[in-house]
Amino acid sequence: MMNIRILLTIPLFLLFATASMSVMAGKQKLPEVTEDGLVRVHNAQLAIVYAEPGADLSGYTKMMLVEPEIAFKKNWERNMRSGSASKLSTSTRVNTTKIKKQLAEEFNTVFSSKLISSGYELVAEPADDVLMINPAIVDLAINAPEITGSGNTTQYIKSAGEMTLYIELYDSVTGDLIAKAIDRQVDKENNQMYTWANSSTNKVAAEIIINGWADILVGALNEARSYPVSVE
Repeated sequence: MMNIRILLTIPLFLLFATASMSVMAGKQKLPEVTEDGLVRVHNAQLAIVYAEPGADLSGYTKMMLVEPEIAFKKNWERNMRSGSASKLSTSTRVNTTKIKKQLAEEFNTVFSSKLISSGYELVAEPADDVLMINPAIVDLAINAPEITGSGNTTQYIKSAGEMTLYIELYDSVTGDLIAKAIDRQVDKENNQMYTWANSSTNKVAAEIIINGWADILVGALNEARSYPVSVE
């Protein structure tokens, strides 16, 4: 049975994510050491990373990938309706449940494929050699969402939107938190050209971001299995 400590920490990603997003916006400074003893990693490829100093992942040959939590940006749909360029109105709606389901499925597909192709076995139960990966996508904002009842609508936008990854790594048996990270990505950030967008192009944009995150995770896992985690 999964350690109850793990189950209790799953909703807590919202607290860390909210604080981290404020830091990324320049509102406050993150501590060098968290309350659970993780130390800030300054040379990481993800924006904000904390890890257990000297953590040795060489004993983990299998991965347990938890289905990601998906959360839209606060007031996203309301803001979409109030925007002058938006196609949303009081008589139309966005199927957020469908979007969350599709994004979670895409995340699992990409991460599973990357892990397996790198030699990791995916399992469903805890064990001494199993590392649990607990992800979430928060602050999801789509600039041209599919509108219910309107078919495959197309809009012209500079970016498909943005989303932020929050991820935690646990020992699957003890529930010890080994590392956690957060990283915000914006589709075509700083792009000055308008392009057409619909549900299909939104999917492609999400795939590109998720693939990038998966590559970073696999690279970090491979490095940590060879060398203890550095917090320099």
